[in-house]
Amino acid sequence: MQEPILYWEDFKFGEVLQYGAYHVTREEILEFASEFDPQANHTDEEAAKKSLLGGLSASGWHTLSMAMHMIHSGLTLNSAFVGDAGIEELRWQRPVYVDDVLSVRRSCKDSQPSSSRPKTGLIHFVWDVLNQRGEIVMTMTSWSAYRCRPQAAE
Repeated sequence: MQEPILYWEDFKFGEVLQYGAYHVTREEILEFASEFDPQANHTDEEAAKKSLLGGLSASGWHTLSMAMHMIHSGLTLNSAFVGDAGIEELRWQRPVYVDDVLSVRRSCKDSQPSSSRPKTGLIHFVWDVLNQRGEIVMTMTSWSAYRCRPQAAE
C-alpha cells in the first residue's frame, strides 16, 4: 500500500482545487438510467427532446456518481481518507447532457480535530461540479475525516 500524500494537516482553510475532466456519453447516460433512474428524460431520446430539459440528460444520481469518481481519483486515492460524515446538502443546478465534460472543484471551508477519534481530523468541503463552460451543474457540502500525519517518534 502506498503512503498517503495528503493528511488532515495538509488541507488549508480557503484552499480551492479542481479535479477531473469526465466526458459524459450517451451510452453511459442510458445505461445508468435504465438501471437506477428510469425516467423518460434519461432513457428515451425522443421523449427527452420534448421535455422541459430539451434533450437526453444524466440523472442527478448519475451526476453525483461521476463526481464521486473524480473525487476518488483526484483526492481520496492519494490521501489518508478515513470516511465521510455525510452529505449536508446536495443540489442539482443544471442538467448534464451528452458530451458535457465535467470537473469537480473543492473548497475547504473548515477544519477541526475529531473530538471522538484521536489522530483524526475533519474537513468541511464544498464541492461544485462544473461543465465545460464553467457552469455549476451540482453542488454538495460534506464533512470528511482524514488521519493526522504520523509524528516522527511514532
